[in-house]
Amino acid sequence: MAVELDVFVGNTTIMDEEVYQLWLDGYTVNDAVRVRMEGGVLEECEATADVLHSDTMDQYRTFQMCERLLHSPAKLANQLLFQIPPHRQAMLIERYYAFDDAFVREVLGKKLSKGTKKDLDDISSKTGVTLKSCRRQFDNFKRVFKVVEELKGPLVENIRQHFILSDKLARDYAAIVFFANNRFETGKRKLLYLTFQDFAFCAGQLINNWTVGAVDNMVEDMDVDLDKEFLQELKELKILITDKDLLDQHKSLVCTALRGKTKAYLEMEANFKNLSRGLVNIAAKLTNTKDVRDFFIDLVEKFIEPCRSDRWTAADMRLFLTHYTNSAHILDTFKHQNVWDRYMGVVKSCIFKMYHD
Repeated sequence: MAVELDVFVGNTTIMDEEVYQLWLDGYTVNDAVRVRMEGGVLEECEATADVLHSDTMDQYRTFQMCERLLHSPAKLANQLLFQIPPHRQAMLIERYYAFDDAFVREVLGKKLSKGTKKDLDDISSKTGVTLKSCRRQFDNFKRVFKVVEELKGPLVENIRQHFILSDKLARDYAAIVFFANNRFETGKRKLLYLTFQDFAFCAGQLINNWTVGAVDNMVEDMDVDLDKEFLQELKELKILITDKDLLDQHKSLVCTALRGKTKAYLEMEANFKNLSRGLVNIAAKLTNTKDVRDFFIDLVEKFIEPCRSDRWTAADMRLFLTHYTNSAHILDTFKHQNVWDRYMGVVKSCIFKMYHD
């Protein structure tokens, strides 16, 4: 009996985006087949379970062969083994380097070392992200960190060009690298309400304003290391709280500007000196590595929590910090305006982001 077959031959590598995502998420072949069947793919394609299993296994093999190229994304465009259109290459790279916010929140600020990698079992159980996916994400963080620490120039641009990522994802990786390098504390209970995106925003502020790269754009580690000269200069701000006349004058200027503009005025007036001491002392201690690590917990404990307990709204916070920053320019004997603005510009932005009323 004669059998007629329609045969199609092509050289473009076929990749199903849904199957790719299942592979990235750490599903086994059998689990991926089950998910696809539950999604109705058998009816849609009029295929049997055996065909679906073979297709899934074939695609998994293709992804595993592509993985070594994805470790150095530029190689993907130049290799001849797989015929993958440019838009599909971009999708493969972007998704391979994408990460779960729940996972990154657990490792943010930790050393990207074997010690942290040993904790991935616990992190997987806690977040519901499969262990295989946790390992991929952790290894990606470590790979990006190792590559960019050897490069001169802007951190975000180096990540974007070397790993061919979107601007948004490159900025997120820059935040991860920056936090890992400076070992910022993010895991304390008082900081758990903050999301990865809250911290990523703050990282962007710090990179753009407090690093060596903020003043010199062609040095090694320019966007990773904080500007030590600037951190030393921050000690000069202590005069705002050690000189009683200056402290009183600053309080008077701020309170005059705030009077009649907020329901929290009495609390602002009563707590002005404590809040000012908190912010200035954070600045003065940033020459110590441990105090750099505690920057975010200090902002919460010394400023955000006292304001929250007095029931300030986000608008109150914005009003107070705006006048608090600007009034320092009118103080007769205060000569450190540039350092003050560089410091308070970042602190204000971070507090606005961190203050969820």
